[in-house]
Amino acid sequence: MARSVEGRWTAERAPEQSGRTAVVTGANTGIGFETARLLAGLGAGVVLACRDLTKAAGAAARIRDAVPGAEVAALHLDLASLASVRQAATQLAADHPRVDLLVNNAGGVWPRQEVTVDGIERTLATNHLGPFAFTGLVLERMLGVPGSRIVTVSSIGHRRGSIHFDDLQFTRGYQFGPAYFQSKLANLMFTYELQRRLGRPSSAGDASGTATIALAAHPGNARTEFGRRMALPVRTLMRPQFRALTWWLMQSPEMGALAVLRAAVDPDARGGDYYGPPGRAQFTGYPERVRSSDRSRDEDAQRRLWRESERLTGVTYPVGDLSRSTGP
Repeated sequence: MARSVEGRWTAERAPEQSGRTAVVTGANTGIGFETARLLAGLGAGVVLACRDLTKAAGAAARIRDAVPGAEVAALHLDLASLASVRQAATQLAADHPRVDLLVNNAGGVWPRQEVTVDGIERTLATNHLGPFAFTGLVLERMLGVPGSRIVTVSSIGHRRGSIHFDDLQFTRGYQFGPAYFQSKLANLMFTYELQRRLGRPSSAGDASGTATIALAAHPGNARTEFGRRMALPVRTLMRPQFRALTWWLMQSPEMGALAVLRAAVDPDARGGDYYGPPGRAQFTGYPERVRSSDRSRDEDAQRRLWRESERLTGVTYPVGDLSRSTGP
């Protein structure tokens, strides 16, 4: 567990989660694994939704070793395949009649352009369209559950992103940086539009719409396997042996996961909140409410992205846009 520090939000301040079911995508490593481990330590039953079931089983075993008696299950989910997304949602519904918490954590970055089995650019498919579709297919299992939450993991890189509506899939020249930053901006726009469609509860315990709320978080700069496809200088800086030099720039996966955990369980969290390390840079530190970019809060762009996401995935949601005139 994270060390408790006066005035700072740590795992020790999180309430018990016994009796709750939490689904964490990409939970076999990094931020997803640490989030799942922390939730299991709070008593939640955790479903590790991962592309590689062998790695998911290994992660489940590590969580059980760390948290004796933990309820941990694995679910096959490849966000780059809409067929897999639908199959995973069907299996989840069969195994778990209710879902209290969905953490859309899985993501990636691809230095060279790749296209999925559905013919979609892989960064957009994995980081945005897959989570959009999976959330929409799981949502009915959450709407009647008091205190249920959808937490989507974005990045400080969203501030460098733009939504290229004229070429969302970079068919006219792929650049991995803009593709990744676009997808992380899309995560926030999805969260804000989803929150509006859920009816904008004024707090986690006082819902004016549905019982479910949508939030977002980012881990700052965390030392995870996420950077394994990045350039050598970036991979070098992410190595644990350089902590003495990069303590101000990078933090452990456990520290990064605290922002996700806070969005998931803090009783004071509200729909539409965004959590991450504090300060202007937001590289490291204990999680606080932070403000996302102005672009992420453009309601017209949010609705346009939502419509395009429905078109590309074929998934529509069982909730409507109930509050178009009010910003997130």
